Amino acid sequence: MPSLKALRTQINSVKSTQKITKAMKMVAAAKLRRAQAQAEASRPYASRMAEMLEALAASEGDNPNAPKLLIGNGAEKTHLLVAVTADRGLAGAFNSNVSRYVRGQIAQLEAQGKTVKLLTVGRKGNDSLRRDFAGHIVGTKNFVGKRTLEFTDAEAIANDIVALFREGKFDVCTLIFNRFQSVMTQTVTKTPLIPAVSPTANDNKSDAPPYEIEPDDGSLLEHLLPRNIAVQIYTALLENAAGFFASQMTAMDNATRNAGDMIKQLSLNYNRARQANITKELIEIISGAEAV
Repeated sequence: MPSLKALRTQINSVKSTQKITKAMKMVAAAKLRRAQAQAEASRPYASRMAEMLEALAASEGDNPNAPKLLIGNGAEKTHLLVAVTADRGLAGAFNSNVSRYVRGQIAQLEAQGKTVKLLTVGRKGNDSLRRDFAGHIVGTKNFVGKRTLEFTDAEAIANDIVALFREGKFDVCTLIFNRFQSVMTQTVTKTPLIPAVSPTANDNKSDAPPYEIEPDDGSLLEHLLPRNIAVQIYTALLENAAGFFASQMTAMDNATRNAGDMIKQLSLNYNRARQANITKELIEIISGAEAV
């Protein structure tokens, strides 16, 4: 059995850890409210833009001059997966869920004979994926030290993706991130970026509303399509941030509870050891008195 000093040291250590996890839980809860509000506010705009581009893709599907960012280049040989994770850990399985999903997508695509490339957004995802897929990673981005996410951050990532597409480095681009559902639930979500909608969207051309574009569709879509990529990435970043704080708050709450249970058990062991020492000393005193 450990000594009383060792038990006291262990109890104090666990109490210090409990204070840290409790403070981290409170900080995550405070940040979650703002992050959740931003994520929920971004959804209608991103959803409406996606619907509009789906209608445009349906109407432009047979047009050979339609922008490639909208309908794709007709090939599906090389896939670019944009994996969005957090820059920090201590959030349960939040980051590992995305990494696990990306690994599954890579295995599935490579089994079909496709070439897969990775663009990692977030330090944790990059650290996890580069161990096995360092040769697949064509770029990485993180926001370590940045207090708030801005639309310009998403635009920079979108510009890199568009530049790679125009250079012919990939054919299909897919965004993978954690969508915030509730404090307890974050769902790994896959969203197409290039082409702007899945090829099956062209199957419902008769249901798509007609669009009249002025002055011409080329000049409008030239600005609209890259902006849509930035909007979808910015929405994913906001959803990811809200999901991270929710996961961290839950993880720190569980850690605080576990620390409390450990303190109770260690205190019980300490009291038992202390009582055993007292009993032993009493026995020694009584034995010595009887010997006299």
